[in-house]
Amino acid sequence: MAKKVFITGVAGFIGFHLTSRLLQDGYDIYGIDNMNSYYDVELKKSRIEILRRQNLQTSGNFEFEVLDLVEKEKLKKFFCACGRFDNVINLAAQAGVRYSISNPSAYIESNVIGFNNLLEIITIKNTRHLIFASSSSVYGKNSKIPFNEMDSTDHPISLYAASKKSNEVMTHSHSHLYQIPTTGLRFFTVYGPYGRPDMAYFKFTKLICDGEPIDVYNSGNLKRDFTYIDDIVNGIIGVMDFIPKKGISKQSYEAPFSIYNIGNNDPIDLERFIKSIELATGKKAIKNYLPMQMGDVPITFADVDNLRKDIGFHPSISIEEGMKKFVEWYIEYTKKNSSF
Repeated sequence: MAKKVFITGVAGFIGFHLTSRLLQDGYDIYGIDNMNSYYDVELKKSRIEILRRQNLQTSGNFEFEVLDLVEKEKLKKFFCACGRFDNVINLAAQAGVRYSISNPSAYIESNVIGFNNLLEIITIKNTRHLIFASSSSVYGKNSKIPFNEMDSTDHPISLYAASKKSNEVMTHSHSHLYQIPTTGLRFFTVYGPYGRPDMAYFKFTKLICDGEPIDVYNSGNLKRDFTYIDDIVNGIIGVMDFIPKKGISKQSYEAPFSIYNIGNNDPIDLERFIKSIELATGKKAIKNYLPMQMGDVPITFADVDNLRKDIGFHPSISIEEGMKKFVEWYIEYTKKNSSF
């Protein structure tokens, strides 16, 4: 029988690419998404339509429901009607550091209350393995480079980061109490085709293509561990069958619980990042240098030794190669979609 996977946030950037890959590999996917308007809903609809068409061409099966994690009873009904899952993968969240400053309640509702609803429901059923999305933002202004999973994450500097830290703590308690194998993944600046329009690489590409200036914060003195989406998907698939066991994880000796960094392990200077877009578009950026943004950090750098050791994780896509692929997709997509 095909393996069954339940994925939240399936219309999101990472959820879409993961589902596409799993369908190709013959998995049965049961996905939900609330299709909110944080960014262009038409892009989310495009992703779902691609998955539906792909479903007709693969041996896997794709079932989709518009459903919000905060709708506890509807979530419970859908989840319990689908039978036992080999993996539950939570990718649904209110994303964005800056947005969390102006709209804090959205993060409490989705990332805390909604996430807790999912934890309660998987506790009712016999769940083989829960995988959930955390973020490099939990490290705050960690001064130890590169960021290691054992570093302190007790000082988040945005509500988004605090909500992701809360996910880790909440999940650990459930894993301990109910012995549910759980893996958390701290994503580092994921980018690629069909990506999020609120992210810098997407905004910069649009503005450079349109001949408009880009805002370059901290006078360009920033580094990010940009991670191409295919490398992220490979990492998620790698941990799906790597089930945590009690007493094995360095993060917890009392629960079957693990946390991994999942990043490129190669921080890219902001100026090189902008240059990669210029090369891909054939256009020069007009730069507007500004001070550091509230809630931002000067560098992110993933230590991925644990993920490499346990599942053989080896990110392979350079920023130049990855941005070339993104820009090619962006140009083609915007020809067909006036909303961009």
